[in-house]
Amino acid sequence: MIHIIDFGSQTTHLISRRVRDLGISNEIIDPEVAFEKIKESRPAGIIFSGGPSTVYHDSAPSIEKEIFDLGIPILSICYGCQLTAHVLGGKVKPVQSTFGPSELLIKDNSILFKGIPKKITVWESHSDSVSKLPLGFKSLASTSNVKNSVICCNKKLCFGLHFHPEVEHTQEGKKIFKNFLVDVCGLKTKLRKLDVNQLIQKIRDQFDKEDKDTKAIAAVSGGVDSTVAGAIVAKAIGKRFIPIYCDNGLMRVGTRGEVESIFSDFLKIKPIIIDCKKEFLSKLKDISDPEKKRKIIGNLYIKIFEREALKIKKAKFLVQGTIYSDVIESKGDKLRSKIKSHHNVGGLPAEMKLKLIEPLRNYYKDEVKEFGRQLGLPEDVVNKQPFPGPGQAIRILGSITKERLKKQQLADQIVIEVLKETGWFAKVFQSFPIMTDTMTTAVKGDERAYSELVGLRIYDSRDIMTAGWTRLPYEVLQKISSRIVNEVPNVSRVAYDITTKPPATMEWE
Repeated sequence: MIHIIDFGSQTTHLISRRVRDLGISNEIIDPEVAFEKIKESRPAGIIFSGGPSTVYHDSAPSIEKEIFDLGIPILSICYGCQLTAHVLGGKVKPVQSTFGPSELLIKDNSILFKGIPKKITVWESHSDSVSKLPLGFKSLASTSNVKNSVICCNKKLCFGLHFHPEVEHTQEGKKIFKNFLVDVCGLKTKLRKLDVNQLIQKIRDQFDKEDKDTKAIAAVSGGVDSTVAGAIVAKAIGKRFIPIYCDNGLMRVGTRGEVESIFSDFLKIKPIIIDCKKEFLSKLKDISDPEKKRKIIGNLYIKIFEREALKIKKAKFLVQGTIYSDVIESKGDKLRSKIKSHHNVGGLPAEMKLKLIEPLRNYYKDEVKEFGRQLGLPEDVVNKQPFPGPGQAIRILGSITKERLKKQQLADQIVIEVLKETGWFAKVFQSFPIMTDTMTTAVKGDERAYSELVGLRIYDSRDIMTAGWTRLPYEVLQKISSRIVNEVPNVSRVAYDITTKPPATMEWE
C-alpha cells in the first residue's frame, strides 16, 4: 500500500493512477489525518501531491514534522517538495513562474534516476522553489529556473521533485515512479489491465436491485465519452437503456447523423432526437460570461431530460459520459482550485429528479478509448476528437448569435477538412477554431475591413491533464488561415495558439 497525501493538486488522482497502473494499491488521504493514519497503517511508501497553496502562508496545508522520522520512504512533488523543505528547516522563496516544459539536467547519481538519461524534458507548474536545502539534503538536478529542482536525503529516504512526474508530457515520469516504488519502497510491480466487463457488471448489479421495468435515459452527444458510457449501460441492461440526443445547434455539423448511426447500427437502439435549437439559443442570448454559459447549458440539459423522462415510463436514471478530467476541473474545495464548471458536473442543478449513472467518472480519456475498443466500437468512433459538452458555445467568446454560430461552425469544418486533406487529422488530439470577439483591421479588395480575429487551437495529449501544441507545417497553417479568412464572413485574420497546458486549459472558455 502507498499513501498519497492530497494537498489540493489537480493531478493527485493522476498520481494515484500511475501507482495503480504499476499494480500497486494506494489510498489518497487528507493532510489533517495523514500522520496518525500513516503511523498506524505503516504503508510501504508515502507520496506528497502538489497543490495551489504557498508554504510560507499561514493558511497553507501542512504536515507534522515527525512523519519524516517514521523510516517510510517519501516522494514529494511540487508543493509537496517545497513543504518538505519548509517543515525540515529549509527555505522556500518565490521564483519566476514556470508553467509547462523545462529541461531537467541530472547532475548527481541517484536510485530515483536509474536508467534515465541525464537530460530530460519535465512539466512544471509553480511560482516558488527551494532556495535553501534542509540539513542532510542535497540537490540532484536543476532546470534553468530552479537550482534545486530535485532534492534528496538518503538517510530519511526522502526525495523531492519540483516537476510533475505523473503527467504524460514529463519524459521518464513513469520510470521515476517505478524506481521509487520498486528500488526505494521495495515493492513488486505488475501491469494493470482495464476490463470493461467489470463496469458492465457493476451497472447490471445496480439494476438487479431495481424494478425490472426501471429505465435509464442517456445524454449522448456523438463524442467518445458519452458513446462509451452509453454502450456500457446498454450492454448491462439492454432495451431498458434509452439514448437521447439534444439537437441544440451547438454541435459540429453532421453530429446528429453520426449519433443516429452509432446507436442504431452498433447497439441496435434507435436514439430519441429532440430538436431544441431555439430553446438553447434563446437561453444563451446576451450571455458572455463562460461560467454562466456552462451553467445555463447544464441546467437546460437536465430540464429537457427530466421533461423527456416524464414521457418514458419508469425512467429513473440519467447516464452521462463524465470523465475524471471533467470532475477535477469543476471541483473546488478548501485545498483545490476550481478551474471551470463542466456542464455535466458544475453545471448541474442542486436538485435533480433523475439519479446519475457515470460509469467513466474515475477514468481518463485514454482509458475511455481502451474501454471503447474492448466494447468493439468502430475505430473512427474511439479515435474521435473530444468535443466539449457545451459545444460551440464556449468556442464563441462573448455573446452567441445565430450569425456567429454559423461562422464558428463553418470555420470548424474548414479546420477539419484541411487537416484530413493533409493527413494531420489522425495525428492530433484535438483541433478547433475560436471566435475571439476581438476586432482587427484587414484589407480586402483594396478596402479596409474591421473584422473578427479567429483563434486556432490544435494540440497533442493523451489524458487531457496536460497538452502540448502541435507543430503543424507552415503550409498547413497557411491553408487553414487562407480558407478561414476567405470563406468565413467578417473575419480579418487567424492566430495560432501555441500555449501548453498548463498554464492554458484546452478550451479558451
